Amino acid sequence: MNKKHIVIIGLGGVGGYFGFKICQSNETNKEHKISFVARAKTYEIIKEKGLTLLSSEHKNSTTNPDAIYQNISEIENPDLVFICVKEYDLENVCHQLSKVITKDTILLPMMNGADIYDRIYKIIPNNIILPSCVYVASHIKEKGIVEHKGKTGKLIFGKDPEHTSKNIEWIVDLMERSKINFEYKENSLVDIWTKFIFIASFGLVTAKYNSSIGVVCSMELQKEEATKIMDEIKSIADRKGIYLQDNIILKTFEKASTFPPKTPTSLQLDINSRKEDNELELFAGAIIKYGKEMNINTTFTESIYQEIKATHNNV
Repeated sequence: MNKKHIVIIGLGGVGGYFGFKICQSNETNKEHKISFVARAKTYEIIKEKGLTLLSSEHKNSTTNPDAIYQNISEIENPDLVFICVKEYDLENVCHQLSKVITKDTILLPMMNGADIYDRIYKIIPNNIILPSCVYVASHIKEKGIVEHKGKTGKLIFGKDPEHTSKNIEWIVDLMERSKINFEYKENSLVDIWTKFIFIASFGLVTAKYNSSIGVVCSMELQKEEATKIMDEIKSIADRKGIYLQDNIILKTFEKASTFPPKTPTSLQLDINSRKEDNELELFAGAIIKYGKEMNINTTFTESIYQEIKATHNNV
């Protein structure tokens, strides 16, 4: 197998967890070149001490990449790029990447959201983009240190809907060698939208009321509002030919009820702490945009979007 250059951009909860696994498994056999891209203080700490992952899955909690960069512009000839940034950085990252990738570079975004693929494709239309969906309970404990709790993280990824995904067997092999819990599917869009219907509806309703996942499940009004958002998302998915389970709304509430009742959502925490960068556009913005493009009614999402924006701006 040719030595490949694998780059992980963004070392937060997701990039730190999966990047650590890929990097540490590669340290023994040096089969590939593994590079990290990190900013400022995180860059300095990892350059000096390596990346730390606190997880029951790994006895040795540090790993050192072959290279670490502060800027995407320093990357040379990447074969595979994991994009693990916050969604509000995505366009900026893609514009920078477009200057350093080759025609054969494969992109694998590990990000929440239903429109991530479309947004990357708009900027980088000629490369293979593997749509994915990630489940992992990990977060930055401090710069350069990621903490993972609970179940093993899971990655679901699939073929590029616009390009035949050629030669990605080596990526499947990489996941296996890195002992990553993954599923590779012909079509991962159903998984992506199944997750989106959950995170968008619960994110928006908890942000509006500063409530929790348990409250949305148990309070009639909040449950009704979450259901309206799910209905609008399902209509968009249907029109796009992404067929979610018929009982997806019931299944979503069942899934939510397995969380501890006081569980917050990241959008709720960000909105109610007045964080400027948040996932409001990722959730409501995407639903409204797809609604307009496909002539689907998204009035309820539009009203909750305006309400959250008004509260958020009303400092």
